[in-house]
Amino acid sequence: MKVLIVYYSMYGHIQQLAQAVAEGAGQVEGAEVILRRVPETLPAEVLAKMGATEAQQQQESIPVCSPEELAEADAIIFGTPTRFGNMCGQMRQFLDATGQLWAQGSLVGKAGSVFTSSNTQHGGQESTILSFHTTLLHHGMVIVGLPYSFSGQMEATEISGCSPYGASTIAGADGSRQPSANELAGARFQGEHVAKIAKKLSS
Repeated sequence: MKVLIVYYSMYGHIQQLAQAVAEGAGQVEGAEVILRRVPETLPAEVLAKMGATEAQQQQESIPVCSPEELAEADAIIFGTPTRFGNMCGQMRQFLDATGQLWAQGSLVGKAGSVFTSSNTQHGGQESTILSFHTTLLHHGMVIVGLPYSFSGQMEATEISGCSPYGASTIAGADGSRQPSANELAGARFQGEHVAKIAKKLSS
């Protein structure tokens, strides 16, 4: 059973969540966890001006995903930062290249899930995941979220991401805030939960 985690991370926040998702999925017996990033669309000089060069270099060891790899997976967990309440352009461009998979029904019946990040506490995390689900539904995927059996969603003593739709983190206006222990726990829970669902679907 293959669990494919496909993400884009400009400053490393989504990458951290992706690694936690992978840890969670890896706890499920029989799960082969594959971590991939989507192609970058911004030139190096633009990334440098945005202060993202170092974070991008730290991800160079993660292979770039091809659309064909989606068809080989039993479950796909997508990670994207929020851009005005929606997925980032890099992820959108990658998904727009999956038309052939759609025509062939290659993703029908596969488990699909999403996690995200935003600068602010109410910066569109939920709308990003929910609008992402539209693409997954067009592909015929089975949507899997982050159930309330992850008790960290009830956390009220600290600022924290995560919702029933998926794990999330808050980066802060300057990107200095890193994923909290609760947010990473949510990502691990989501990875394990999706892998368990995928195992049932593929059995």
